[in-house]
Amino acid sequence: MKNLKLKAARAGRDLSQDELAKAAGVSRQTISAIEKGDYNPTINLCISICRILGKTLDELFWPDE
Repeated sequence: MKNLKLKAARAGRDLSQDELAKAAGVSRQTISAIEKGDYNPTINLCISICRILGKTLDELFWPDE
């Protein structure tokens, strides 16, 4: 399932995939794969991304009902 919430939050902070990846300590391809729904990140990576984007785990990674 695509993670459009992550993509929107990243865009809202005016960050490229590469900039977010560098801040989180991963590759741009990892961020791309998360946004496409091709990769399930570890909880530690989820928390790191949330901190960078100023969002909660629920806001970015909890599926909508």
